[in-house]
Amino acid sequence: MSKPSILPRSFYLHPPDVVGRNLLGKLVTRNLDGERLTGRIVELEAYFGLDDPASHAFPGKTERNAVLFGPPGIAYVYFIYGMYYCLNVSCEPEGQAGGILIRALEPIEGLETMARLRKLPPNARPQLLTSGPGRLCQALGITRATHNGIDVTRAASELQFRFGPIAVIAEL
Repeated sequence: MSKPSILPRSFYLHPPDVVGRNLLGKLVTRNLDGERLTGRIVELEAYFGLDDPASHAFPGKTERNAVLFGPPGIAYVYFIYGMYYCLNVSCEPEGQAGGILIRALEPIEGLETMARLRKLPPNARPQLLTSGPGRLCQALGITRATHNGIDVTRAASELQFRFGPIAVIAEL
């Protein structure tokens, strides 16, 4: 699989609903010890910062949620239910809070490693690997300690969001 180009910071400068629509079908790529783990974004949620009671930014800027206030294109990873990590990416111009929660991926590359990280057999059904925000973070080895605050727009980043080729679902 060729390496599609990284989404630039300008991609994330828009409101969450616009960024969210444009993120669908894009790729999340994680470099794990020299192996590429990749999935296509198939489900996400948009959060509108200070105007959205469901957003982590709604109460205002804190040490925990500072990533959501910019700059755009930065990973925001949080821990939920005392057991799962969730991957988000900041959007909106710096100083304005907005974010996109990545809810599910279609796994494309590195499926055996994803299965191992999820403690599943190597031939596990792809739907079990990255269908849900906690599962996809497990499958990609994403944690708050390691990935919160990572700039996903940098070529040197181990976590990136990329343009991807359009998949052919079925031949007509």
